[in-house]
Amino acid sequence: MRIHLIYSLPFMLLISACNGQVYLRDGVTDGDTFYLAENAWTDPDPVLQSWVSYSLTRSTCQLQIGGDNPAHASSFDCEVTARRLLLQTWSEHQAKTADSEDEYLDDLAEVQTAGYLDEYVARFLKKRHWQLPDDLETRAFRKWQRKHLRDHESETRIIGSWNYARNVSAR
Repeated sequence: MRIHLIYSLPFMLLISACNGQVYLRDGVTDGDTFYLAENAWTDPDPVLQSWVSYSLTRSTCQLQIGGDNPAHASSFDCEVTARRLLLQTWSEHQAKTADSEDEYLDDLAEVQTAGYLDEYVARFLKKRHWQLPDDLETRAFRKWQRKHLRDHESETRIIGSWNYARNVSAR
């Protein structure tokens, strides 16, 4: 069984180089390190590995944003970057495995092909504190969305979790 780590290796290196202090917010701790789910290392499923790329990109970005609780940090640019890598990984896997299918990833790829990934992220994943670019084509995207993404719901599949390094036993 071949493990597809080439996509995640740069992100794992970035994560390991990040500050390892304990993050605390309102007395609730989320941990100091992002850990991939164990199946991420052994399961070559193209959908899973695409979401692994997303998860690593997003967690790296969260650590770069920092703050009192990086596990809850987010930005528009961070989410767009993570979704782009998700789609790049998905596209690379589809090129190798012709029978790879995932309705959500295929829909998102269609959004990107149409040139509306930024608008998609702003419309479906926006957080109140995000600063959005001024050049979003919101009206054009909504018109396109009504035709191509009827009854669409966004998805986010995090393949891993935040925890404390000292609480996770070496395997």
